[in-house]
Amino acid sequence: MQLLQSFQNCFKIPDLRRRILFTVALLVVYRIGGQITVPGVQLAVLTEFFQSSTNTLFGLYDMFVGGAFTRGTIFALGIMPYISASIILQLLGAVIPYFQKLQREGEEGRKKITQYTRYGTVFLAAAQSYGVSFFLVNIMAPLSGNPAVPNPGLGFTLSTMLTITTGTIFIMWLGEQITERGIGNGISLIIFIGIVAELPYAISQEYSHFLINRGFSKNIIEEIILVVLMFAVVAFVILLTQGLRKIPVQYAKRVVGRRVYGGQATHIPLRINTAGVIPIIFAQSIMFLPGTITQMFPGNEFMLTVGSFFSTESMFYWFAYSMMIVFFTYFYTAIVMDPNQLADNMKKHGGFIPGIRPGPRTAQYIDGIMTRITLPGSIALALVAIFPFFVTRQFNVAPSFAQFFGGTGLLIVVGVALDTLQQIESQLMTRHYEGFMKRGKIQGRRR
Repeated sequence: MQLLQSFQNCFKIPDLRRRILFTVALLVVYRIGGQITVPGVQLAVLTEFFQSSTNTLFGLYDMFVGGAFTRGTIFALGIMPYISASIILQLLGAVIPYFQKLQREGEEGRKKITQYTRYGTVFLAAAQSYGVSFFLVNIMAPLSGNPAVPNPGLGFTLSTMLTITTGTIFIMWLGEQITERGIGNGISLIIFIGIVAELPYAISQEYSHFLINRGFSKNIIEEIILVVLMFAVVAFVILLTQGLRKIPVQYAKRVVGRRVYGGQATHIPLRINTAGVIPIIFAQSIMFLPGTITQMFPGNEFMLTVGSFFSTESMFYWFAYSMMIVFFTYFYTAIVMDPNQLADNMKKHGGFIPGIRPGPRTAQYIDGIMTRITLPGSIALALVAIFPFFVTRQFNVAPSFAQFFGGTGLLIVVGVALDTLQQIESQLMTRHYEGFMKRGKIQGRRR
């Protein structure tokens, strides 16, 4: 009853109702665009090709774009070029002084970084759309042998590049509009809706999988266990996403004129999983590379042997994948969290950690805590990432359904859902309405 009442409260507030409806409308536009096939491409041939394909890289990318890649639509690249450009700019900020300066300039610096990210998005989208056009031209139906593109040529390549690049720019604009005039982070919600949109298809695939294998490898008890297991994994991911280590901070009193500033006690919230899903994305990209290269040499015994090590059926793959996630978690956390800058900002504003001298000692203390809490966070992230492989292998689950048991998709869905829920919750609390949860259950843990 409380949940239903909270949903009703959302539509009682004019501004919140307008933001929610605006967000839903733009997400519907995004889903409609994801059904429009690029001109000159035969959808039936694409469907036949991808149904017989075993390349897991296609499945991973298609999950992020809501199935638009395997349908060859105008939104085939989704928002991924924008994400890639954002990550590149973030990495450049750790090594190039100019971008470091922009990151410290506040709102003006953020605007310039956003503009550079847009330019990078256009460049990456153009380059990747050329690769997509080349890929589509070389697709043949496995059974009939019909080409996906009956009339290839320069005209098809240019039109495909223009169409897909424009589609990516339009998605980027949709995301920015949702962030500005809607509710939640627009870019994250676009990825979120793409992943969630595949859930009904995944459930139907698992149901068909169960009917085919009924009496041979699975029964109704095992299906119930899988559902319970799925809820348990989601609960674990929520704990991982919300996990914090609070460092107490005390601000000294300052007298400016007749006013007294400072003197209050607060804390620095350090997340157990500061890096989010970035380590999994980095690790997956690297782990897919050797397998993709070895497929180019089908008759070479050495390449076949190397390829077997990087197969998802290999224990070596799982071990190497886990170690890479742990490494990239530390690597990305070190980039986005600078203890020295944090300590300097605290010192400028008269803040200090009780028992720790301001300055370098504070930076060392924060760095030590980050190192200790990142270890269990990275291990937990690795376990979540490899869990779908375990479920697929041990419980004979349909691969499209197994991705909702962990990995990148589940982390994104849970993270975006919690973030959006907290934004709606704050809007309700500001206007003295009862939120989705009792006060303190979500926000209290973050204080």
